[in-house]
Amino acid sequence: MKPLITILALLAVSCDSSLAAEKPNIIYIISDDVGYGDLGCYGANKVKTPNLDRLAAQGCRFTDAHATASVCTPTRFAFLTGRYAWRQPGTGIAPGNAPALIAAGTTTVPSMLKAAGYKTGVVGKWHLGLGNAPKTDFNADIKPGPLELGFDYAFYIPATGDRVPCVLVENHRIVGYDAADPIEVSYGKKIGDEPTGIDPDVKLKIKGDKSHSDTVVNGIPRIGFMTGGKAARWVDEDIADTLTAKAVKFIETNKDGPFFLYLATHDIHEPMVPHPRFRGTSGCGWRGDVIHQLDWTVGEVLAALDRLKLAENTLVVFTSDNGGAIKDTYDDGTNELHALQPPNGTLRGFKGSLYEGGHRVPFLARWPGHIKAGSTSDALIAHIDTLATFSALTGEKLAPTAGPDSFNVLPALLGEGAGREHLVLQNNNQSPLALREKEWVLIEKGGGPKQAAAAVKTELFNLAADPTQKTDLTNKEPERVKAMSARLELIRSEGHSRPE
Repeated sequence: MKPLITILALLAVSCDSSLAAEKPNIIYIISDDVGYGDLGCYGANKVKTPNLDRLAAQGCRFTDAHATASVCTPTRFAFLTGRYAWRQPGTGIAPGNAPALIAAGTTTVPSMLKAAGYKTGVVGKWHLGLGNAPKTDFNADIKPGPLELGFDYAFYIPATGDRVPCVLVENHRIVGYDAADPIEVSYGKKIGDEPTGIDPDVKLKIKGDKSHSDTVVNGIPRIGFMTGGKAARWVDEDIADTLTAKAVKFIETNKDGPFFLYLATHDIHEPMVPHPRFRGTSGCGWRGDVIHQLDWTVGEVLAALDRLKLAENTLVVFTSDNGGAIKDTYDDGTNELHALQPPNGTLRGFKGSLYEGGHRVPFLARWPGHIKAGSTSDALIAHIDTLATFSALTGEKLAPTAGPDSFNVLPALLGEGAGREHLVLQNNNQSPLALREKEWVLIEKGGGPKQAAAAVKTELFNLAADPTQKTDLTNKEPERVKAMSARLELIRSEGHSRPE
């Protein structure tokens, strides 16, 4: 007969094994326009990000993580589908009335996790089109949308903060919708008689440039024209509070798990309008202040996990949809202070660029007991890998045609292996593209799939020796350029890059 202490020890091991076998809750936070150098844990010395720094201290900080595009819509498309957005024409930055860009029934991160037994939710920025062609009808059930792609719950901004319609949607309906005040949206000719940003007598909170000078909502001119929906229009200063409260509520409602929350913050996208309690806190103008606001949002999510005793069994990821930029599309009165916090550190380029500053992003991952606290990884990973990685994490098998460009980087996430060997990057279009291969990156400077490969101009950089991309090695490495160009064309033509 075994001693009691041995039996108790065996029971403890059995219990631990059972807990380890449980599927973790997953919170994936994609911020907007946050650059590689915008967090304290990545070297920022102006703004303060204690909650994000805590996430890094309790998990892993990745130094070679990438959005697959240097702008928002194609990055989010790739994140959800595991497919390079440049493979599907029309996936560039979407207007606010664009029809759904992802076909209902497509295998996505939420649909796969839902099949694995997860409750799935999205809170925040959507920007992947809604409804059917030719444009979204905002006066009826708005679908197809997030719910048709595997989310059980959705509370979201249709496009971006600087684009109409300036309303929030919960599941299929606009929050606060009034049928007596129907909504119409135009991205062509002006509609309605509401003031625009160029009207001489309009009162503005902040000024917009020529491209951000259409319908004025909450004292801020936007891209596009909008009429109606006055009772449903958001107040920019309150967006972070509203989205954070909805995210925390989703966690509370689904605390018995497992759950997947995709939290797509509005911060720090323009117009950058911090709540008054954050204004002046950074010394870097309103851009720095909304970084502080973003950090607060992350802190509220982490606090909810602690309060509900969920932190130990929750994988939390924080990243950004593209690199940062110092822009003058809006003038909030503090623009001269924005650049005091360099968004991308020493990296070359900004949002919209194929250089590293356009797409190399902060990436933090915490899962106590599985990801080593205070660790750093130089593994090459990308948002597009989420589908295959979470498939491996949960044991939910992908169909051969699903996620054609998504790689399983779970070993890298857990600090047990390398990441990808290659990665294709884009800006807002189908071409030009860039190919990353280990420490090398080949950047097209024009042309694309319809132009003869020999006619496409390129730049070649060795990121290990030249991380700031100052020295183009195209002429010194002609054979490497030829081989990488051929590989890029092969990935273009084959329709997939994930090993089958």
